[in-house]
Amino acid sequence: MRDVKLLDIFTHPIAQKYLNRSGLAHAIAVAYHSFHLANEYNIDPDIAAKAGLLHDMGHFTWYRNGKWDYDLYKQNDIHPIKGAERAHKLLIRLGENPIKAKTISLAILFHTDSFLPSNDIIRTPLQQVVKWADEKDEEEGGKHHYRKIDFLRAKESIMNLDKLIDEEQRKRLSS
Repeated sequence: MRDVKLLDIFTHPIAQKYLNRSGLAHAIAVAYHSFHLANEYNIDPDIAAKAGLLHDMGHFTWYRNGKWDYDLYKQNDIHPIKGAERAHKLLIRLGENPIKAKTISLAILFHTDSFLPSNDIIRTPLQQVVKWADEKDEEEGGKHHYRKIDFLRAKESIMNLDKLIDEEQRKRLSS
């Protein structure tokens, strides 16, 4: 049914590098929020969860004098651009349907407007869902990027979400 599972993405070394950099617990939480919101708004839960999982993989670490500088990040960050590119490349490499890979990448690109000069973008329903999912898990000062999760617990969460997506897709096909 699906060309690429979340577990395929999660276990890939490139995904591990960037998910850990930007906050694995946050990425998983946003994937779950994206899944639930996608079901609420009748959007493909598979592409929503993938976009949610990968939404912050473009983050760069903005440090000054050895300490995270949130203001420097807010002024200079373009993580949605870099993340969309990284996610697209990874998804294609893993064998994702090219149309889905592009759709997921665009949802990542537009999950925030922090890098845009104005706040007047019109999002697709998927892009809006991923934005809302990210906002649901945000903490002031970017603290959501520093929550920790054990690797095995993270992997179990991803496998569970894969099962939920498969169940939802089976329900949609049978109705």
